[in-house]
Amino acid sequence: MTEQLLQTLTAVLISIAVCLFYFAGSNFVLDKIIHVPFVGRKTLDQIRSKTRPWLFIAPALLLLGLFLLYPLLETFRLTFFNATGETYVGFSNYRWIVFDQNFLLTIRNNFLWLLVVPAVSTALGLIVAVLADKVWWGGVAKSMIFMPMAISFVGASVIWKFVYDFRGPGADQIGILNAAVMGLGLEAQAWVTIPFWNNFFLMAILIWIQTGFAMVILSAALRGVPTETIEAAHIDGASGLQIFFEILIPQVMSTVLVVWTTITIIVLKVFDIVIAMTGGQWDTSVLANLMYDWMFRGGGDYGRSSILAMVLMVAVVPVMAFNIRRFRTEEAQR
Repeated sequence: MTEQLLQTLTAVLISIAVCLFYFAGSNFVLDKIIHVPFVGRKTLDQIRSKTRPWLFIAPALLLLGLFLLYPLLETFRLTFFNATGETYVGFSNYRWIVFDQNFLLTIRNNFLWLLVVPAVSTALGLIVAVLADKVWWGGVAKSMIFMPMAISFVGASVIWKFVYDFRGPGADQIGILNAAVMGLGLEAQAWVTIPFWNNFFLMAILIWIQTGFAMVILSAALRGVPTETIEAAHIDGASGLQIFFEILIPQVMSTVLVVWTTITIIVLKVFDIVIAMTGGQWDTSVLANLMYDWMFRGGGDYGRSSILAMVLMVAVVPVMAFNIRRFRTEEAQR
């Protein structure tokens, strides 16, 4: 433990020293060494002032290019190659992805995740945020609901494995869900192996985690709603549901969209829950799992795994573009 702490501290100190040396050295070069013949001092100062910001962002641009842009271009290139990434095969991987049944199944599953998880998580978070402020123990309730956010997706999956646990017909069941079902006089089930419906059982895990995130963000937004507006609605005879749907939701709609798009991006990248709960079996695979299977299982296939990665990226881009456009629109209105 001591050795690991020393290594971490050494790495931090070296990183800080490198950053200081880079910025000090680059500014020294810019101020003392760079001279342009036949250019006045004022013009030279303008050149330096315009160049200086690039010195600060150059390392970030370099890292972005190295770890984001280059992998993206390389992945796109590999979509035109075979499993070993050595033989050019043209658009055969693109033809494969259109007709492959497993891919079509994962698209269906991803669509279900996108349809259910962001909507339910955001809705539950909003409802809890509103109701928790109306009771004296609301702070405790919020803390309990937010707590799953501190758990990793794999850790949450392990917890929910006990909820869905099935020990076989006639065996003593320890799963909470099967205990409840048997208490109602019904038979225990292996819930995560039931095709189609098992996707919703896996979605419940992510909803359980993300509801706390939605609740915290929306609770902060609701505190910004003017109390005078709500009091005026009460005086006019508005019911609680009318206040909720016609005053509170319109007032926090921009925040609702932020929460929804954030959870949507998380859903598009979901991997941990599926791999920990089912490994993608029983028709539960999603894009990230299918990509993992083609790349790291059965010897690996660079071409097909790369095209699956590109599909996943293309699916994320519209959501990101919508979020950025909405943010710029709000900034322009301020």
